[in-house]
Amino acid sequence: MRLKVQRSNFNWGPGLFILGYHLLLLIAIPLYLLHYTPSVGMLVLSAVLVYVTGMSVTAGYHRLYSHTTYKINPVVEAILLFFATMATQGSALRWSFDHRHHHAFVDTDRDPYSIKKGFWYAHFLWLFEKPKDIDPKVISDLMKKPLLRFQHKYYGLLMVVTNVIATLVIGYCFHDYLGAFLFAWFVRLFFLHHFTWFINSLAHTWGARHYCQELSAVDNYLISLVTFGEGYHNYHHTFAYDYRNGIRWYHFDPTKWLIWSLSKLGLAHKLRKNPQYFIEERLLVEKKNLVLGKIRLASGEYQKTWEEKIVTLTESAIEKIRQVKQLSELYQSLKKTKEEKKEKVQELYHQLQEAKKGLKEEVKHWRGIMETCTAALFHESAQSAPRKP
Repeated sequence: MRLKVQRSNFNWGPGLFILGYHLLLLIAIPLYLLHYTPSVGMLVLSAVLVYVTGMSVTAGYHRLYSHTTYKINPVVEAILLFFATMATQGSALRWSFDHRHHHAFVDTDRDPYSIKKGFWYAHFLWLFEKPKDIDPKVISDLMKKPLLRFQHKYYGLLMVVTNVIATLVIGYCFHDYLGAFLFAWFVRLFFLHHFTWFINSLAHTWGARHYCQELSAVDNYLISLVTFGEGYHNYHHTFAYDYRNGIRWYHFDPTKWLIWSLSKLGLAHKLRKNPQYFIEERLLVEKKNLVLGKIRLASGEYQKTWEEKIVTLTESAIEKIRQVKQLSELYQSLKKTKEEKKEKVQELYHQLQEAKKGLKEEVKHWRGIMETCTAALFHESAQSAPRKP
């Protein structure tokens, strides 16, 4: 694990800023609390600002710019960019360039914040190294935006100005400029930065790999609570061009809800969403591979009993998924064609509903077999384990 950064490669600006404000808080907060009591309203507003600036990064820098998962109204885009600048995570061009490299070379030496170099390196030590020069070809689409070029050119000044504005407004509201300086600016930055850094460290360490076993990225509901919905990271790395991270209605993904709400208000459009059929097929394949891997470590008799059955059932379920997909696409195309008879569209609709019903039953049966297989595998493992004398 690499924890040291050579002096010649030290990124002095961000490095000194990060170390400096952590040291400032360590000294200043106890001294402040010895003499003053912060207003509850100021603390609440500072916490709200954590979420506003954090979601501006996830909705703006991440899902809008890095992955272009939707289009947005220019006024709303400017608002997101204002608060994302306040988040103090670099310009949108720099952030997107690094993040696209992260996805292209994840878990390799070319990954700018690879978890393979250690937890703390991925968390924040990578920021202490001088970054690579931005290659315009990697972010050619973003380079065409004058607003992003302006923000990048004057980022340092804009970062200070946006934070000063927020500090002065909150300080004026609660008649406590020193408290606003400490809590609304730097305590907020402390939590916001570490919450964001958790995506690079914890979300590549602690959780489940539902969609791709080969990736270090994991899905974890708890991590999503402090990362503005970015905790479903295995899904995101598998389907990066989906505007959602949490795809179920109960998944905590406030960034997804924000983008969806903007679309309903006519302020966002062209939301990119991975087809459910692709997701279900990927889940089946990954689960099959995981169980087969365990089966092949079991006895020959166990392999013979279950391996062929699981492969056959999985292929059958995938075939039904593809059948539903084809019928659905045909049904949607016929609905748009005026020449087609209404009876034919209705007939196709009934075929689609029957196919969906059959798929649901097939997947239910598949899951039952998988659970039975897993339980039997666990039982055999327990029986074959050496017993203590």
